Amino acid sequence: MTMNTIGEIFRLTTYGESHGAAVGGILDGFPAGVEIDVNFIQAELDRRRPGQSAITTARAEGDKVEILSGVYEGVSTGTPIAFEVRNENQHSSDYEEMKNLYRPSHADYTYQTKYGIRDHRGGGRSSARETISRVVGGAFAKLALKHFGIQIYAYTSQAGDIKLDSDYTKYDLNKIESNIVRCPDAEKAEQMIELIKSVKAEGDTIGGVITCVIKGVPVGLGDPAFGKLHARLGAAILSINACKGFEYGMGFEGVGGRGSQMNDRFANIDGKIRTTTNHSGGIQGGISNGEDIYFRAAFKPIPTLLFEQNTVDKAGNDAIIKARGRHDPCVLPRAVPIVEAMSAMVILDALLANRSAKL
Repeated sequence: MTMNTIGEIFRLTTYGESHGAAVGGILDGFPAGVEIDVNFIQAELDRRRPGQSAITTARAEGDKVEILSGVYEGVSTGTPIAFEVRNENQHSSDYEEMKNLYRPSHADYTYQTKYGIRDHRGGGRSSARETISRVVGGAFAKLALKHFGIQIYAYTSQAGDIKLDSDYTKYDLNKIESNIVRCPDAEKAEQMIELIKSVKAEGDTIGGVITCVIKGVPVGLGDPAFGKLHARLGAAILSINACKGFEYGMGFEGVGGRGSQMNDRFANIDGKIRTTTNHSGGIQGGISNGEDIYFRAAFKPIPTLLFEQNTVDKAGNDAIIKARGRHDPCVLPRAVPIVEAMSAMVILDALLANRSAKL
């Protein structure tokens, strides 16, 4: 299996499976001299970990990160950073009945067909537990981005048919962590929570949308033609489990307008060239223009349902499957830090690459 590395200059390689001994990663290309706040990295992991609220899976993992190399006396050395998180609360027996069955809309069939073997325990490598490594990598990237004044905020903007009425500029993004669904609108958050609880009680699942805002990005990040910043962000976000769609700026909503309505006009604002609107989402021609970058990512209802579904076994015979174990009724609250992490790694990688763009 290839393609376990993301990035060109700042690179993360991940390893591990859901029910293996551990998950972890190796970071290469991380700048030397960055102060490493281990408590911050752990706090980012705690935002992703299971068992954190009534609307997430009950799997009780501590998800404690151990940094094995690349950091000395609290500062990055510029050498590869290795880290690991041990798996402590696997219930592999919950998956024994699924060993020879293909779970609807999971990776079971495609993995088995492609590789001729698969780890049926929790999905193995295809499990969202692999995203632990991404959150750690993203936390390191955030620590580096602080030196450039770049901040990243992701939040739940829609759960099922409940969605926020306004764009990100109308909300206090510092309130994202004030509720368990990670939505900056308190009233909508309560509605989302009640919806997720009711869906969970039925043994079903629900999807939604996560919005991400990146502030403080300088002009010039991104490399046309095939390294456009929005394309790199899109590839990173779409690599997250359960993500089914990506749009930046006005996205699909903007296609109904006219150029006269959608154009972002330039103006001299306080001595700086800026745009009077930001329909472009902070990226023009594949290059950041200095405005806020914002995008939305659609996440499907996860396919593990706690009632019977029709499927087939490995021989193609009709079968009935009913999932057991502990599963998220909605991926959104735990996906928020993952979206931030992937964005942080893409931005840091582009920032480092931009240093060699011109003399």
